[in-house]
Amino acid sequence: MNYRILLLLAGLGPLTLQAQEDEWKEASKESQAYHEYRMKITKPPYGLDKVQRMIGAMPEGAEDDPRRPAAKTYQSLSLREKFTYHMILGESYAQNCDVMPPIQEEQKKIFAQLPDPFDEYSWSEGQEAFLRKNRDSVLAFIRESVIRSKHMGLNYKKAVLLVNGWEMIPFLVNTYKADPKDHDILSLMLLLMKDGQYQPLLASASWKKLYGPDASYQSWIEYNKANEALILKRVMEYYQTRK
Repeated sequence: MNYRILLLLAGLGPLTLQAQEDEWKEASKESQAYHEYRMKITKPPYGLDKVQRMIGAMPEGAEDDPRRPAAKTYQSLSLREKFTYHMILGESYAQNCDVMPPIQEEQKKIFAQLPDPFDEYSWSEGQEAFLRKNRDSVLAFIRESVIRSKHMGLNYKKAVLLVNGWEMIPFLVNTYKADPKDHDILSLMLLLMKDGQYQPLLASASWKKLYGPDASYQSWIEYNKANEALILKRVMEYYQTRK
């Protein structure tokens, strides 16, 4: 008995089947390419080969047990090498059982949230504690690396957000203007203002659509020059209030 017959017997009918088929629509090639671009992480240059060899020698670990190197091995790393380690590996396993349909025309949207950089893994509590404890160094390393590579990977954006790196706003603005393809830098700016409870953002129409009661993880506003200019203007005004 095939899938369509089972749906009909269950009373779901062909219209429900058609709706499900419509929900899973292949994204355009441009959208798929932009999705790959969004998901790219930046691998810091600080002891990268050494850190990758260390990760390659680590055991996989259990699903509910963070994967991490031996304490002695980790402590032998310099601060910059520890930064590299945390930027390229999420220790905690967090399987996502829901397969989401492809996002349509991803390149034309400014999203409310940033995606996760490590697939089914995320930073453990210990990793987040390291980033917060070494906040100033982490922001300095990110700045150095972005200037060198001319790209701000998703992991760097998430780290800036995690430590509430509002001081990076002028650098983020300049980085975005140098290559305005990366709309997730605009999302990061919105999230920094959100964390700072910046009232002009909270009172805006964009806030309601992105973070209001009916918003979701994938909420977005249209990417256009007006929205781009407004975010850049607003985030620099927010920076001045913090400065």
